[in-house]
Amino acid sequence: MTPTLTALVGFALWTILLTAMIGVNRAYVAKATGRKPNSFTPGAEDIGGFSQRLARAHANCYENLPVVAAILLAVQVSGLHTLSDPLAPWILGARIVQSGIHLASTSVPAVYARFGFFLIQIILLLVIALRALAAG
Repeated sequence: MTPTLTALVGFALWTILLTAMIGVNRAYVAKATGRKPNSFTPGAEDIGGFSQRLARAHANCYENLPVVAAILLAVQVSGLHTLSDPLAPWILGARIVQSGIHLASTSVPAVYARFGFFLIQIILLLVIALRALAAG
């Protein structure tokens, strides 16, 4: 598997891990508080704190996964993955760091740091897409 596809699969696995964390978190809260497992709001606004940050970090992943997949798959299937192979792992790394910061804090410095790691992903995706378009 190329580094491009490895990064894409890693992004999907990271999203799945966050989904599993939501399930475990809600099961714990349901058990600890006696709440029904089907009573939680999708964004965890009713729980707040870490649970809400986890739900948003997860949403950030699934909101961006289609864009990441479209660009990385297009480059891969067109045989231009050598353009993305050096950069794609950095996209995944920046995503994991962004999610980690999101889970840890919503302080102003954390929000700036989180945005910085999001921006890294966007810039790398733009570089890959533009290089691929230029290569034809």
